[in-house]
Amino acid sequence: MIGGMSRIVRTMTTLIFGFILVYGFYVIAHGHISPGGGFQGGAIVASAFALLLVTYGTDQIQSYLSKDLLSILESTGLVLFITFAFLGLGATFFYNFVSNSGGLFGSPTTIGVNPGDLNTGGTIALMNMAVGLEVLAALGVIVLTMSVAAETIQKKEKQ
Repeated sequence: MIGGMSRIVRTMTTLIFGFILVYGFYVIAHGHISPGGGFQGGAIVASAFALLLVTYGTDQIQSYLSKDLLSILESTGLVLFITFAFLGLGATFFYNFVSNSGGLFGSPTTIGVNPGDLNTGGTIALMNMAVGLEVLAALGVIVLTMSVAAETIQKKEKQ
């Protein structure tokens, strides 16, 4: 959209964009103890990028968010996911080698319902973060590419 949206839409987008990001990262971080996870949270964050594109237009958003940056983030998420899978290969592929080891994400798990402790997931939490990074970047590239193509078609039709 060449002209962008109205001031009301831009103001509301500015107000809710941060909340959408926080909620998306919350879903990613809590995916091992509640419904959600990396894919769902990544899709929520990518929808925030789509909201920015619709509100402010492709040209303005491309100055902040490039396909190259998103491709690098996508590759990083994928490499991290595969790395965590191979690190447990001493026992089995995708072995949860961090669980019950102490430290970050290695707190001992309780028997029964998890009281909400984020540090009990082991490599599952780390893999959720890697998947979230990969999905938000991949969907961001898709949305950005579609927006650029739609704007190019719109400019050609005006000529």
